[in-house]
Amino acid sequence: MKKLLIIAAVFLSAGTLSAQEFVEFGAKGGLNFASLSGDETEGLDGVTSFHLGLLAEFPLTDKFSVQPEVLYSGLGASASEGDATLKLDYISVPVMLKYYVMNGLFLEAGPQISFNVVAEAEEDGETGEVENIKSTDFGAGVGVGYELPMGLLFDARYVLGFSNIWDGELDGSDFSQKNNVIQLSVGFKF
Repeated sequence: MKKLLIIAAVFLSAGTLSAQEFVEFGAKGGLNFASLSGDETEGLDGVTSFHLGLLAEFPLTDKFSVQPEVLYSGLGASASEGDATLKLDYISVPVMLKYYVMNGLFLEAGPQISFNVVAEAEEDGETGEVENIKSTDFGAGVGVGYELPMGLLFDARYVLGFSNIWDGELDGSDFSQKNNVIQLSVGFKF
């Protein structure tokens, strides 16, 4: 009986070790260059913000893997004239399909869902809450990156928003604006 328990423990340990080698976890962060597209965007400029979060990579084959992430990401826009800024912060969950072109170099694409956690407008030093921002935003990202053998990674990604971020009318008019962001990231897999 002891031998059977020892053999079972060895197999369970081996299964746990190979699962840990199979999945890679990491963290990443970097800059966001965000803007709005759609109706009534004349007079709006982009904003520079940040993103920070965690990732997990699940290899499917030698060339393909799936990488879900959870990121805190700052988006929004600023007025071309004056001192007004729309600050939109999201918890974003992209699920990227990665293709390794060669050792370290990868291309990625996939859907993203984001949940709004901050919607504020700042003008002339005063900040107020914006109440008509939708709570959920859908989009898709495409990117390219490079991962060093030690686990350090760099990537550049463009995320195109599909959803109108406004809930209903704004100032009596119904129009559509979507989030867009270029993300430059540095990360590390452990």
